[in-house]
Amino acid sequence: MIRFSSITPRMTALLALLLATTGVSHAQLSVDVTDDSGTNALKIAVPVLPTSQNVATPAGSTQELGQKIAQVIADDLKGSGLFAPVGPAGLPAISMAEVTAPVFSKWSAYEALVQGFVRSAGGDNDITVGCYLYDTALQSELTRQGYVVAPKDWRRAAHKCADAIYARLSGESPFFDSRIAYIAESGPKDKRVKRLAIMDSDGANHRFITNGQSIALTPRFSPDYGSILYVSYVGDRVRIFVYDIGTGKQRLITESSNTTFAPRWSPDGRWILFSMAIGGNTDIYRVSSNGGTPTRLTTAPGIDVGGSYSPDGTKIVFESDRSGSQQLYIMNADGSGQRRISHGSGRYATPEWSPRGDLIAFTKMAGNFHVAVMTPDGNNERILTNGWQDESPTWSPNGRVLQFFRTSAGRSGASQIWQVDLTGVNERRIPTPLSGSDPAWGPLLP
Repeated sequence: MIRFSSITPRMTALLALLLATTGVSHAQLSVDVTDDSGTNALKIAVPVLPTSQNVATPAGSTQELGQKIAQVIADDLKGSGLFAPVGPAGLPAISMAEVTAPVFSKWSAYEALVQGFVRSAGGDNDITVGCYLYDTALQSELTRQGYVVAPKDWRRAAHKCADAIYARLSGESPFFDSRIAYIAESGPKDKRVKRLAIMDSDGANHRFITNGQSIALTPRFSPDYGSILYVSYVGDRVRIFVYDIGTGKQRLITESSNTTFAPRWSPDGRWILFSMAIGGNTDIYRVSSNGGTPTRLTTAPGIDVGGSYSPDGTKIVFESDRSGSQQLYIMNADGSGQRRISHGSGRYATPEWSPRGDLIAFTKMAGNFHVAVMTPDGNNERILTNGWQDESPTWSPNGRVLQFFRTSAGRSGASQIWQVDLTGVNERRIPTPLSGSDPAWGPLLP
C-alpha cells in the first residue's frame, strides 16, 4: 500500500520531524513548456539520496534505494524534455544534514538542485522518502514533499517526487506516476500473438494480463484506474471485456460474430463506445458499462469509427469515410449534430481528445503515418512526428505528452512504443520486453 495523504499519526509526526519547516521561497525559477528550441532545458543536479542508517528492506538496502530513487527522478525529468538533469552517478555525495541545509557552493554549475533522503526501520517496515527542490542561484527552497510507502513501491515515491518537481517548475499538472496499457506482440507478422500488458509510464513494472491464446486489442483504462477495457478475438466471436485489475477477473460487455473494435470509456465510466460492422456498414454504438443492448449513434453509409469523448462527456470525436476518404468528425454524445472538422490533405484516423479539452490528437496519413494534433474546431493542425508509420496517439494525464506506436519498415514490421511532447522535439522510445502497439495512457494513480 502506498500512502501520500492519509498517513498514520506516527508517520505524520515522523515526517514533520524529518521535513522540518524552514520556509518555502517564492522564487520564480521555471521552464517554458512550449519552447521547441531544445536549448532552454533547465540544468538540475540529482545526487544520491542519503540515509541516516543503512538497513535492509525487501527492495534492497536504504543506501541502494537512495541511488535507485535518484536515478528514476533524473530519468523522469530528462524524459519530459524540459530538463537536463545530471546524476546521480558522478555527483558528490551529500550528508543527511545537507538535505535541509544544502552547501550551494557544490552546485553552482546547476540552476536547480534535488535532494532528499531514504529512511526505514528495516525488514517489511515502510520506507520514508523525502524530496526537496532548491533554486541554486537564490539559494532557496522551492518545494518539499514526503512519501511513506511499502518498500516494493519505492518507484512510485520516485515518480511522485519527479511529479512535484515538474509541477513546481513547469506550472503544469504532473504525469509520471501513471501507467500504460498496451498490446505486447510476438511471433511472425502473419501469425502475431497479441497479449494485453500494463507497465509504468517509463516502461518499468511490466506485467502481462492475458496469455495470448486469444487476440487482444485496443485497451483503455477506466477513469477510476480500477479496470481495463479491451477487445478479444476467439475464432469467429468478438468480445469486449472489462478486466478488473485488483481481482484479475473480467466481465463480458458485449459479444458478436460481427467485426467489433475500438471500445472507449466515457469520462464518468458509465458508457462504452465501440464500432461494429454489419452488412458492409460500420457504425458507432454506445452501451452501458454494465452491459445491455447497444444504441446505434451513427447511420451514414460507409465506415464510422471511434470515438473519443471530450473531457466533459458532451461530445465525441470520430473518423468516417462518408466524404470519400477518412476524415475527422464531431458529434454530440447522443449522436446528434455530426459535422466534419478536418479539411487538410491526406487522411485522418484514431482521434483522441486531450484530457485538457484543448486539442485532439490523431494519425495523419499523408505519405507516411504521422502523429498530429489540431484544435477541436479543426484549426491549427500540427504534425509532431516523422517516422515511417506512427499511429494511435494516447495522451498523458496532463495533456502535454503523447505516446504512440511506431512500426518499422520491412518484412518484420516490428512495433515499439514511443513518446513525444507537444513541441514535437522531445521524442524517446519506451522500453518493452516485446514489440508493442496500441498504447493507452491512464490517469494519475490515486
